[in-house]
Amino acid sequence: MYSPPTDLEFRLIPIPASIDSPDAADFIEMVRVRNLVYLEINGHDDERITPEELLPAMQPTEYEIRLLWLVLLDGEAIGRAVVDIPLEEGSKVAFWRIELLRSSWGKGIGSAGHDLVERVAREHGRTVLQSWAAHPDIAGPRLSPPTGFGSIPDDHAARFYRHHGYSLEQVERNSALDLRDAVPRLEELLAQAVAASADYEVVQWFLPTPPEFVAGYAWMKSRMITDAPAAAMEFDEEEWDAARLGRHEAIYLDAGRPLQVTAARHIATGELCAFNELVIGNDRTEATHQEDTLVLKEHRGHRLGLLVKCAALLAWREFAPESARVLTYNAEENRPMLDINEAMGFVPIAYEGAWKKVLDA
Repeated sequence: MYSPPTDLEFRLIPIPASIDSPDAADFIEMVRVRNLVYLEINGHDDERITPEELLPAMQPTEYEIRLLWLVLLDGEAIGRAVVDIPLEEGSKVAFWRIELLRSSWGKGIGSAGHDLVERVAREHGRTVLQSWAAHPDIAGPRLSPPTGFGSIPDDHAARFYRHHGYSLEQVERNSALDLRDAVPRLEELLAQAVAASADYEVVQWFLPTPPEFVAGYAWMKSRMITDAPAAAMEFDEEEWDAARLGRHEAIYLDAGRPLQVTAARHIATGELCAFNELVIGNDRTEATHQEDTLVLKEHRGHRLGLLVKCAALLAWREFAPESARVLTYNAEENRPMLDINEAMGFVPIAYEGAWKKVLDA
């Protein structure tokens, strides 16, 4: 049994309409402590985001319920808790994270937060809890997922998950590419990809998506759930239409965060069949983040992943020349995508564990 401090508080955060709203103080403080936690974990500030940039992603939608708590100890903010409840029909999953400053570890605060997570999940009829955690590389015993790909250290976070009944299902690799000297290599690889994909052409845009690409892009976004390696993690199949795509794009447009989409189009049919996303914050000197990348299963084998990734980054160097590096995440068993990344010059810098627990009925 644990005994959390008596002066511990999980304060539900109202989602303000804007950062200037009278009720925005807790949200702003949550973002501040979030950034500090990520700096402690990563040893760099590339995951930092401003309250103005994060707020659009937190606004309520008809597609999920998102609940946020500011964690306070003796009135001082020490972390946050987040629970996401997808609203797909028949969904039984809930996604969560508890992020605490290292100085607050070992006091039962994480366990108290997990009690809150389980209670909220049960209140919403959810029986599958899933979460991701960073596991910085350290010496010592390691854990491997059932996929057989990758491993993580049996660290503080891993022990927390296992103590609370979770199993490690997948390992994700966080890779980085130094963009400052990558152009010659990317140009060479792009030429190889173009030669191997004569039946396809590259199309590119910044959000909002042009009307002629909305249906195809929405379809590819829906396939991220079914076509990307997920191990034993559970995801609801999602239906994406123009309205859902528009809501998704508003997260970036309302935050002023430019997102570039690079897609491959099958010339004979006009079908979009592969895509890559790059995004950056309002500060164009910060790190670039590569978000979704996918090649539809029926179009694999034509080097389309290499095509869209190289074309994307070459165009991006023109758009954000002062962004020194790009970060990306891939499942360790996604060897085809990792082969592309490694050929481009990406190197692993960190790992994440994907954790799952099935609640008793």
